Amino acid sequence: MIIPRDYESFQLNWQQNETQLKEIFERGECSFIPNLLPSMAVKLPGREILTILAARLGESTLQSCLSTDVHYASPLHQQTETRWIRRSNMVGVNVRTIGSFWNLVKYAFCIPASQDSIHILPIWEPGGAASLYAMSSWRINPEFYSSELAQLVPQLDTVEKQLHVVINLLHALGKKVGMDVIPHTDRYSEIVLANPQYFEWLQRSEIEITDHSGDLHKKVQTSILDFLEQNRNSHHPLTWPTTIETFFSDAFPEVERLKVLFGENPDFLSRIDRRLLLIDWLFQQGLEPVPATMGPPYRGLELDPSQDAMAIDSTGRIWRDYRIIKPWEMSRVFGPLTRYKLYEALDNNRDWAIDFQKPRKATWTYVCEKYRQVQALYNFDFMRGDMSHVQMRPDGVPAETDEYYDLLSAVHARIKKDTPYFAYFAETFLTAPGYMAYGNEIDHLEQCNADVTLGDLQSQVVGSAGFMQEFRRYLDLLKYRKVAPCFTILTGDKDDPRFDQFYVKGNEARLFISLFLTDMPSYMALGFESRDTHLKPAPNEYYTKLYVFQLEEGSKSTQGPYRWGQNAELFHHLSRLRLFAEKIGPDINDQTVRWLLPPDPTAGERVIAWTQAENPSYLFVVNLHILNEINNIKIPKVEGLQSGALLFSTAATKPDTAGIETYSSFYQIDQISPGEGKCFSLHP
Repeated sequence: MIIPRDYESFQLNWQQNETQLKEIFERGECSFIPNLLPSMAVKLPGREILTILAARLGESTLQSCLSTDVHYASPLHQQTETRWIRRSNMVGVNVRTIGSFWNLVKYAFCIPASQDSIHILPIWEPGGAASLYAMSSWRINPEFYSSELAQLVPQLDTVEKQLHVVINLLHALGKKVGMDVIPHTDRYSEIVLANPQYFEWLQRSEIEITDHSGDLHKKVQTSILDFLEQNRNSHHPLTWPTTIETFFSDAFPEVERLKVLFGENPDFLSRIDRRLLLIDWLFQQGLEPVPATMGPPYRGLELDPSQDAMAIDSTGRIWRDYRIIKPWEMSRVFGPLTRYKLYEALDNNRDWAIDFQKPRKATWTYVCEKYRQVQALYNFDFMRGDMSHVQMRPDGVPAETDEYYDLLSAVHARIKKDTPYFAYFAETFLTAPGYMAYGNEIDHLEQCNADVTLGDLQSQVVGSAGFMQEFRRYLDLLKYRKVAPCFTILTGDKDDPRFDQFYVKGNEARLFISLFLTDMPSYMALGFESRDTHLKPAPNEYYTKLYVFQLEEGSKSTQGPYRWGQNAELFHHLSRLRLFAEKIGPDINDQTVRWLLPPDPTAGERVIAWTQAENPSYLFVVNLHILNEINNIKIPKVEGLQSGALLFSTAATKPDTAGIETYSSFYQIDQISPGEGKCFSLHP
């Protein structure tokens, strides 16, 4: 198959060969549509997508998937444990960059079987700055609705129905699907205002916190009932309990409280208008949810008195930033977010200290049950735990824990009771103990029963000293600890102008390693496959990170939709690599790796090499030096096996059969180019 090398040639190739390329996918000869750029895939007409799906899946399966009365079986439905994710290659998708859930199916046509899981970034209605991680309610984000899909299948007339069938289709295509689990909300979310008792509150006057007592939520509850009474009118005919003990209890369910507070099923904007009235009511009394924090010491807030820390909104309200009173290096305050209040406070929160022996069990039950309902409703296969690194106990990770140790762990455990294969992918960066959390992150993750964790290889230049050291450390963690670190290629957090330096070179090596290290999970964000080489910052519209929120002004603002990179040369190389993985994947996917030249943590050597432990048939070699070629590489020999042909190279379109020889103790490779990955056959 001819794979073009420039953007215009890819477009021309598709115009000339569209039918043949689609048929390769429809007949099951390839798990993705070759030569189809993602930027082109998401623009394919919906009718054409349905035709392709019918040919690939069968008409009856397609119709079943398009029914909201059916949960199409997950590829994992017969599994009874979560170890599958330790070998999974995940692709993360910010739906805002592609426009709708429906377009996720189109993008999936570009994802090979070797990348078997799709992580969908937060799906809920957004709050402050329209951030996906500042969820404002448990409703699905209406901006992810597709009018095209609704026209094609009229019964799919809500975003919730569309999400349901999209996950059905992804499952039918063989993909596992993950959701975000978020331990916080927008500071003034509908969740917060309907359940003040599940959050921590403070009261301020100008630049002083006047009250942050442990039971301040009761004052907030009383104020909310006063607001309802003040705003009672003929247009709001509902009735409600008049005591906080009943109104904010299970006797008056949350769904009823939401109707009273925000109206009977009004649209998103109407509910925002109603919410703004209530926010203003609380603001005038100085009542605010405590903002979320990150990094030790987590606790002990004060208002920042500087002019730069003040903002005036469109109504004239003056907002202030908060800061940690005695900050450590990674101390952060996230003004738009607030955490769930999971424990009682010591001494009525006089010194901002938490009593970890007294969990607020109703809060835990509420959050766990909400996420259980989401998983059951949409049939998700795994969760990404946002900010899994948070561990607030100053004494570090305890030796013994219970069900109220960590909220994300509790959510996972609750869902796993009903769905035993439901896995936990933790967002931690494997930093030094006491840096981003109290204690050791791996200890914390093991106490949380996390399956895999993100790590931070994406924050290193390939082959740099830091990259080599961390890569080797991750392999040791993979071997000796219960949590598997990812070989992470790119994340949404790192697709940002500040991090362009990480992705100038070595991108082919990243994907090569991720696909062929078969006993290590990996993660790749949408956009990597055609990401432009930015020697200087590009316009914001080329970075997926800047679509996590929606800003119209400032350095992080975007004007218009996300723009796919046009790095056709990179897409050419990665397409070749993915097609090669199609050929040899069935031979190696279930095998454990046997290292012959593991990463050198001193970075003195930059060549790595491995084969398969059980049935070694392929030898993989990568030069992690992205500037220099390396000559006369000696690789320890696998007893009884001779080196064979060069089957694949990331640097050469037509690999020759020369370049490797077998000696008594070594295989010797004459030369390997900067950042090149090679695969050789092995035989008796």
